[in-house]
Amino acid sequence: MRNKTPPEAPYNCTMCPRLVAYLDDIRKDQPDWHNGPVDSFGDENARLLIVGMAPGRGGANRTGRPFTGDGAGDYLYRALDKHGFSEGTFDKDGHDDLRLIDCMITNAVRCVPPQNKPTGGEAANCRPFLVSRMAHLPRLGALLALGKIAHDNVISTFGLHRAAYPFAHNAVHELEIDGRSLRLFDSYHCSRYNTNTRRLTEPMFDDVFLAVRGYLDRS
Repeated sequence: MRNKTPPEAPYNCTMCPRLVAYLDDIRKDQPDWHNGPVDSFGDENARLLIVGMAPGRGGANRTGRPFTGDGAGDYLYRALDKHGFSEGTFDKDGHDDLRLIDCMITNAVRCVPPQNKPTGGEAANCRPFLVSRMAHLPRLGALLALGKIAHDNVISTFGLHRAAYPFAHNAVHELEIDGRSLRLFDSYHCSRYNTNTRRLTEPMFDDVFLAVRGYLDRS
């Protein structure tokens, strides 16, 4: 997985013309927002990497921090605090002293997509940054994919066949590449839609984090 690609996309990245155009449009209405690729956030020695789909328009694209500024982030950061992966105070606008412990959060696609739906080509363009992000976490032992798009991108990052690793809530997969073994945990995405419709409930989310915590504590 090691390559010369940096783990974070440059702010002036132009690899995805549709996303560049969309960001340009947002800048006209919201010039004070972050409006660019969103860097990963967390512990550089983390054993757990949480992978989301892409920044939300008024969430991470606004604040510049993954899962910060919208309902999905409120749900995720509450779970991280509950299960010992963070300390400090979380503020939905990112004006806080929050620190992640043994955990990092990133996105499969680093720029906000229209209708919150990245294309396969955009995910492929961004994949080298995900590969590099994993390679720059020397103690990485577990991945948590939030939603099927994140799951599929993790599987593709490893060069594996998606059909052999089907996505399901609370599913667990064993992955190995270049002699490195990782355990992939799946969860429904903690989007406002999923939580409001109760496709994902807090106990369901807790079950996933309990499995992750148990695995890391035994490792």
